[in-house]
Amino acid sequence: MAEILEREGYRVRVRVEVPATRVEQAYQSVLKGYAQRVHLPGFRPGKAPVKMVEARIGRESLLEEVKERLREETFPEAARELSLLPVGARLLEERLSFGEPYVYTLEVENYPEVKLPDWRGFKLEVKTPEVTEEVLNRALDELRQRYAELVAVEREVQEKDHVIVETEEGSRFPVVVESAQPHVREVLLGRRAGEEVLVPVKDGDRTVREVRTKILEVKALQLPELDDEFAKTAGEDNLEALTEKVRQSLQERFAREAQNLRANQFLDRLAEAIEVEIPPSMQAREEQHLLRSLAEELQERRVGLEDYLESLRQQGKFEEFTQSLRENATRRLRRSLAVEALAEELGTELSPGEFEAYLADLARAYRTTPTALKEELGQEALARLRAQRLHEKALQEALAQLQG
Repeated sequence: MAEILEREGYRVRVRVEVPATRVEQAYQSVLKGYAQRVHLPGFRPGKAPVKMVEARIGRESLLEEVKERLREETFPEAARELSLLPVGARLLEERLSFGEPYVYTLEVENYPEVKLPDWRGFKLEVKTPEVTEEVLNRALDELRQRYAELVAVEREVQEKDHVIVETEEGSRFPVVVESAQPHVREVLLGRRAGEEVLVPVKDGDRTVREVRTKILEVKALQLPELDDEFAKTAGEDNLEALTEKVRQSLQERFAREAQNLRANQFLDRLAEAIEVEIPPSMQAREEQHLLRSLAEELQERRVGLEDYLESLRQQGKFEEFTQSLRENATRRLRRSLAVEALAEELGTELSPGEFEAYLADLARAYRTTPTALKEELGQEALARLRAQRLHEKALQEALAQLQG
């Protein structure tokens, strides 16, 4: 039997009473478990009398384990009975004597209730960029860059060139001047094929030595002419058709980007305006999630999380870091709670077919199959992915209402 004693916001005091018969069953189950494991002199494993095992372990120790087991079993049942969604719980008091019910009281942190603002009155300030002739020409130039060829040139080395060099040790390799280190770029610019230069080897600002290096060849990117022939190379019948295709592609991309900006702006405003109390345990879990993500990023750089945090302490930046972590966690939670409440208000649904189509698109993007993707993700990740997709759909439905 379970009852709510008091409710204030997300805090709920719950009293649970477990019948004496169930307490006795749990006690006997725990005792038999020990009887199978405990070794007593003169008895084979699992053959010692239960009373002797009980005396060996002690009734109080057994009862402590019984209480823990009963709470694990009965609290989820009580939560369902009382229509609660616990995100945390703390034991306040308990009472258990032989032959009597087990009674315990918990302070439960319930999943927070969210009150949405009148979001239909939001004004979003996002405009879809215009595809001007300048933007179109820049896109066509970028397309030409993809089909450009490196050709040898008889002139001085320039910023965009590729240079083939050979060191005095006989090593040959290309140097992309634009992305080379400044001191390397400095000695190459203005030189010609056949010339020798001294390339400094640096240790910080200090020159360790100089390597005699010969410039073997200077190559430049040669762009194709923007004409019908190039259009055919790019898969279109003529330049007019290619230009129109690029224009449409830009319009679609700008529309998608503007829609994404609108969705983010809307969600930020919604998250700021909702009325909600976030339970401390929920906040703490989100902060831990962010810390785990940071630890994974640092691991890629071969830096430990504790070492990183210690360096922040030494620099006097630890308090600033923890404050930022707390604010980021709160912002993420408010956004998540806001869009969840939005989906519930709109009655947004995601059919199995829609989710399967989404997974198929995702699988194609990762160059795998939907079946392989599902196996790799697992049920828990798939559930999160489905919720994410549902929330994205709710956002689009809300934006459609605002724009309509």
